[in-house]
Amino acid sequence: MKQIIILLFILSIYCFAFLNWRSIVKLALVTLIIEGALRKWVFPQASDFIYFLKDFVLLGAYIKYYLSSEPKYPFRLDGLTWPMGMAFIWCLFQVFNPNLGSPIAGFLGFKYYFFYVPLMWMVPTLFHSQDEFYKFLRHYLLLVIPVALLAMVQFFSPQNSPINIYASGQEADATVGGMVRVTGTFSYIAGYSTYLTFCFSLLIPLLSIDQPPLWRLLTLIEAVLVAGTSFMTGARGLILFIVLFLVGYILLMGLINTDMTLRLSKKFILPITILSILVPRYFSSAITAFFERAADSSPETFDERALSAFTEPLQAFSYKGFEGYGTGSTHPAIFGLRRVLNLPIGENPPPWEIETGRIVLELGLIGFIFWYWMRLSLIWSLWLVFLHLKTPFLKQIGLAAFLFQAINITNLLMVNHTFSVYYWFFSGMIFLLPLLEYKKLNFREDL
Repeated sequence: MKQIIILLFILSIYCFAFLNWRSIVKLALVTLIIEGALRKWVFPQASDFIYFLKDFVLLGAYIKYYLSSEPKYPFRLDGLTWPMGMAFIWCLFQVFNPNLGSPIAGFLGFKYYFFYVPLMWMVPTLFHSQDEFYKFLRHYLLLVIPVALLAMVQFFSPQNSPINIYASGQEADATVGGMVRVTGTFSYIAGYSTYLTFCFSLLIPLLSIDQPPLWRLLTLIEAVLVAGTSFMTGARGLILFIVLFLVGYILLMGLINTDMTLRLSKKFILPITILSILVPRYFSSAITAFFERAADSSPETFDERALSAFTEPLQAFSYKGFEGYGTGSTHPAIFGLRRVLNLPIGENPPPWEIETGRIVLELGLIGFIFWYWMRLSLIWSLWLVFLHLKTPFLKQIGLAAFLFQAINITNLLMVNHTFSVYYWFFSGMIFLLPLLEYKKLNFREDL
């Protein structure tokens, strides 16, 4: 019965998608937040099916958008699309790698690489004005409040509580200082940590602009909750991201536009002061637990983990060299697909955690070069957009998108679907922000 309900829900979304693709894209971003809750507590027996829920939603929006007569953002062959095209072609070529055992497995792997890329070209037409874009961001960030409050309940609940389970149905076994490492509404810790980095990247620009008093207060509450529950995840990479983001944000804004930085700093000082007071006061147990976990790990172990992203490609290259195991061969879902469809197993690559090593294992050295050429090109394009923007709000969003991409250069883009959606959404800022600024300057839009 529950599977039928889910199927009817998806069909209704498809019908709605053919009426309003913009609403469906926004709904997909909301679905990304709640799908873990559906998998863990509402429909645990349909967990694998719900995992693809947002993909079905987005597919309906893709069909509507790309088959409609609505003007599309022009696709140009330039310094950005060339590396993307080369990465696309090489990943498609590796779908037929005989080491996979079956190209069916390869096509599933290909989906994890490129399914969310169309978002990048849809985002520029997703919002008609800067004001609409701003209102979407502030309403989307409202979801931080219930998600973070749930995370706080998880942190202070026993490890065997029903609220502390993963999407697999397994009891949460990761702890920090004797307390559960929280996941919020997400299936696992990685998803919630990624969500927090995305929200933090947007909250910092919103804290430094003029907003109505109620929305300024809500933004401050959201920032406190994001910062506080970040310690509850026990994720050292998340805390490192927050530190690097803040340092990079302040330094780059100061170096590029001193006058704008002086104006923004006056608005920024108060919320940062409040954050520095409230977070240690109300999240002291989480901070203590976090630093206990950090103290239990030796500095050498942390340094090795931080540097492994740059050393592991050479180690991975020693297994299959230029050949690789094929697109998606290291993704956990491939093993389940082979079992369900009784596909040939092929060659199983060694277990690998860091994405840089995974890319070498799957695509070989050539694929590794194409993939990171693409990612570096996106970062460079965001940097150029940031430099050329004049509108304070849009310029700050451009800087936030750049820092999000740059700091996460080695993050698991093809394994962490939460990060993948937000990654390509932020990539769409390359086209959206200049377009919104053009409209604002030529049509005298307020904000």
